[in-house]
Amino acid sequence: MNLKRIIAFVAIIGIVVAAIVSYYVYNKAFVPNTKFSEKEVYVYIPTNANYEEVKELLSPYLKDSNNFDFVATNRKYAQNIKAGKFLLKEGMTNFDIIRALRYNIPVKVAFNNQESIGKLAQRLASQTEPDSLAFIQAFTNPDFLAENDFSEENILAMFIPNTYEFYWNTSATKVADKMAKEYRKFWNNERKLKALNHDLTPIEVSVLASIVHKETAKVSERPRVAGVYLNRLTTGMPLQADPTIIYAIKSKTGDFDQVIKRVLYDDLKIISPYNTYINLGLPPGPITMPDISAIDAVLNAEKHDYLYFCASPDNPGYHAFASNYTQHQINARKYSEWVNKLGINR
Repeated sequence: MNLKRIIAFVAIIGIVVAAIVSYYVYNKAFVPNTKFSEKEVYVYIPTNANYEEVKELLSPYLKDSNNFDFVATNRKYAQNIKAGKFLLKEGMTNFDIIRALRYNIPVKVAFNNQESIGKLAQRLASQTEPDSLAFIQAFTNPDFLAENDFSEENILAMFIPNTYEFYWNTSATKVADKMAKEYRKFWNNERKLKALNHDLTPIEVSVLASIVHKETAKVSERPRVAGVYLNRLTTGMPLQADPTIIYAIKSKTGDFDQVIKRVLYDDLKIISPYNTYINLGLPPGPITMPDISAIDAVLNAEKHDYLYFCASPDNPGYHAFASNYTQHQINARKYSEWVNKLGINR
């Protein structure tokens, strides 16, 4: 066999081997390797997860874990694992999957109307990696509170109900810092000036807004209700807000899940800084996380001479307002008779 034939033979062998290797690699890397029927699934990889843990998380979604392992090893994925939320699509190849596992997808985190930091922490923990305890610790950390001029009683005022974008694995501490930044952004100069015109601080506005929020779900009525409370503050009257009594009961019992539809006379005697029947001025903190509409209702409160209001049986969901106590008694009696007729005792 002459030299040319040997070279040709070796070349052919090389081509065959290269073709076999290419076919082998192609099947490993570029053939679809998903086994879920949905169009898309999300995989959540915890912070500090190792490669074996990642493989276990992925195994329900892969046709062939060995093929994935081959590509992951060659792509050095095990040395560069990222925590977070990752999107896998039906029909992805192992090459596609590795690439997807390097792109952490933000999550939209929403919360509103929580009545306590504990409830807020549970809500956030259901949407992100940190647990509720981590959030409670971050939000009540003394250094964090002092740095942002809050206390444990009023920290709920810092959280403006909205939808925010975080990475799923964002730490509770970074979430707290982000919320403090969003709070400062929300309280721009225009809102601060409006608060000052009412002789209120932003925190005090949020406290009053939380009461307005609880008093009426009707956004259109909130500026009028806010006006009543501002009139009471101005004249030195107690706020006498039933929602603060309900909050005091919940806070004292530690049960924020209980439903209280009616405040009874004996409830008004509860000893609590949130009892606005026996304490003048605003309570020490919000009784719920007020909507932006409730905050703006306080800042843009309706100017009138009303000092009283109660639920209206003639217009369910709304209230009857009065400028004097005599008229208020008439409205209140009408409401009480209506509630008794419905059989609402608590």
